[in-house]
This record gives sequence, structure tokens and C-alpha cells, in this order.
Amino acid sequence: MELVAGSYEQVLFGFTVQPEPEASGEPEKWASVADFTHHAHTASLSALAVSSRFVVTGSKDETIHIYDMKKKIEHGALVHHNGTITCLKFYGSRHLISGAEDGLLCVWDAKKWECLKSIKAHKGHVTFLSIHPSGKLALSVGTDKTLRTWNLVEGRSAFIKNIKQNAHIVEWSPSGEKYVVVIMNRIDIYRLDTATVSGTITNGKRVSAVTFFTDSVLAVAGDEEVVRFFDCDSLICLCEFKAHENRVKDMFSFEIPEHHILVTASSDGFIKMWKLKQDKSVPPSLLCDVNTNARLTCLGVWLDNGTDTKESLSPPAKPSLVKKEQQSNLGQKKSVAALQENETSKRISKERGLTTGGNQPRKGNSLVSAKKRKMVEMLEKKKRKKKKI
Repeated sequence: MELVAGSYEQVLFGFTVQPEPEASGEPEKWASVADFTHHAHTASLSALAVSSRFVVTGSKDETIHIYDMKKKIEHGALVHHNGTITCLKFYGSRHLISGAEDGLLCVWDAKKWECLKSIKAHKGHVTFLSIHPSGKLALSVGTDKTLRTWNLVEGRSAFIKNIKQNAHIVEWSPSGEKYVVVIMNRIDIYRLDTATVSGTITNGKRVSAVTFFTDSVLAVAGDEEVVRFFDCDSLICLCEFKAHENRVKDMFSFEIPEHHILVTASSDGFIKMWKLKQDKSVPPSLLCDVNTNARLTCLGVWLDNGTDTKESLSPPAKPSLVKKEQQSNLGQKKSVAALQENETSKRISKERGLTTGGNQPRKGNSLVSAKKRKMVEMLEKKKRKKKKI
């Protein structure tokens, strides 16, 4: 397991963490070891996403960098956006979606690292993106004061809602039956079936990160040292605890056997791991903390759980550097090219007297050499002449 965090100082940090042997009567603790630091970007890091093999980072330098966590090497860079990368989200191990200040949402093939689709999503910046657990829908918010629902199956806009203010966070619940939209310190909870606000939570200060533990429990961090747990049904604060000495910038939660973990990163330079209690009204216990001595901006956790498929373990292809001029017709061009190639191969197959399924001769045709064909024609001519005589 590896904690990965980006910083204002343009550096990506990686720390390996694992449980320490438990001493009788002692609280559970985890040990952390510095694994790597990498200075790849030329501006501060603004977004980070993790898959079963790769970590990708976005920056104010308008590029996305890819790191192979199995081989511990930089895999390449993606250049398509014209503006700060604001959000990065993986769906499974095969697709990545990126959003930026140029208003574009880009869908990437995370095996060949090609841009499959580029969509002009918002008139202003794309500020946040969240993918539905089914992978069929996505939500995005931007500086054009809209909340947009995307049909990822067809790669088009499904619904646009005017929310009258600029939201900066949107997040699906684990079941996908509800989602939250964050505007400054206000958190609106929506139900998917009605697309209406079912309740509103107000935080003390501007919200910087949210994460769902369950469909009904939401963790909220803001421009302060405190993290709060809220009940999404009753809208009451279950508990709050001081997590850092400075504002909390990002959070990440996940489950492993016998543990539900919350990880927090702060401007104070610390990354902290917390073990959640079964009763969420009880504050979590600290498992470990790491001091990076940097102003952290984004956070992720890479779980080396051996869930890679064979295809994800194949040799990596070189990442494609997609030109900025190319737009949403990229996917269409590829489709047209594939169709043309298919038609051409069919035509060639027919001319050669072959089926499209393989190299077997079609019925009534024979794959004979030109010399043999001429000999057969000459013999037929001689037979005709003899008949005339």
C-alpha cells in the first residue's frame, strides 16, 4: 500500500505503509517508509488519480503525467488540455477522464493512452468530475454555474441543470443513488431518482474535500484543521475531530479487511491515516502520520492488491501526445478509418476470391498460378478447334 500526494512545490511524494506488529495493550500503529519523490511538473500539482497500476497527476503546467507503480518509472505525459488540469478520475483500469480550465472533458484509453473523446463540457472551467459507480454516467460542475450529467456510453450530454452559483465539488455516493454538490461552505444532497435537493449541510468554512463512507455518512473537510462526519439523512454532525495544524486539502477513504481507513492531507505537510470506528459518532484513531515538509494539494492511495488483469500487465505502449487542435471528432475519425479499412479488406478479399474469414478459396474458385491457368486456356482452345474440324 502506498500513500501518494502532490504539492505546490511541484513534487510527487510516495510513502509505503504497513501495519506494525501489535503489542499487547498498545493501540494499533502503522509504519511508513519514504519510497520516492519525483519532480516532473513545471508548476504546482492540482489533481491526482490512482488505478490498479498507474498514478496520474495533473498540474497548472497543463500536462498530465503517468507513473507506472509496478515498475516505479515515469510512463509518459499526455498533452491535450489548454489550461490547468482540475480533475482526474479513473473508471476501472481501462479508462481515465480528465477535466481542465479549457472547459474540456477528455476520455483516455488507459492502456494505449490515446484520447478517445474530447468534449466541450462547460463554457467556463471544469472544476470537478465524479463518475457513477456503474460507469454509465458522470457529473461535472464548472464556472458556468451548471451541473451537467454525461452519458458515458454514448459520450454526450444527458442533462444540464442551472444551479445559479459556481460549484467546486460534486461526488456520487457508493450506491449511486444520491450525490452531493458543494458551493463554498454549503453541501446540497441530491437524490438521483428525483434530481432534486433532499437536504443541505452547512460547514463552518469553505469545503475543500468530501468523501462518502456509506450512503448515509459523509466526511467533510474545509479551510480549517477539523474534519466532520455528517449523517446525510438527518443532516446532523455525528462527530468532529482536529486532524491537522493547518487546513485540510484532500481526503481519501477505502476499505481493507477489518479496516475502514480515512487518509487526510494538509497544507501543514502531513499525511495522516485514521482508522474509523464502527460507530461514526466516535472520532477515528490515528494509525500513522508522515511529514513531507511541503504544502500538499492532492492525495491518493495506491493499493497493490494484485487485481491487475493480464492486459494491464502487457508491455506499456508509448503515450500519445494529442495535439491541442484536435477536438471531439477524434473518436469519429478513428471509427471512419476503421470502417474504411474493413471495407478495403473486404474488397481485396473478394478480388482474390477469398472469404473475409480467412484464406480458404470461395466455392467455384481455385487458387492456381497464372502459368497453369494459361495452359488450361490453351488446351480448351485446342479442343474447340478440333470440334470445328
